[in-house]
Amino acid sequence: MPFSPQAVVNIAVQAAEDKKAYDVTVLDISEISVIADYFVICSGRSSTQVQAIVESIQEKLEKEGITALRREGFREGKWVLLDYGDVIIHVFQEAERQFYKLERLWGDARVVKIPVNI
Repeated sequence: MPFSPQAVVNIAVQAAEDKKAYDVTVLDISEISVIADYFVICSGRSSTQVQAIVESIQEKLEKEGITALRREGFREGKWVLLDYGDVIIHVFQEAERQFYKLERLWGDARVVKIPVNI
């Protein structure tokens, strides 16, 4: 059974939080863009933590049969993008997140509240 974009978001958020990602934000961009339904944005404190967060997300989603269409930036670990079609996940180090300010760039998007303990 295919997973809904919201289910992918929930799994990704839990996987990120399992690796101590902080400032996790989910934006619903479905009404303002055709590229995806959701952006998941979170931060890690170092390239090692960013990579661990990304690996955790990929592992948990692959366990459910969901494979990323694309992964960019993993080797550097400053800004990693995971493309799951309807869900695009951005894992940043803080300096890159502050520089690119995706939440401001996509300021018209609705912020989605994610339930605790999914």
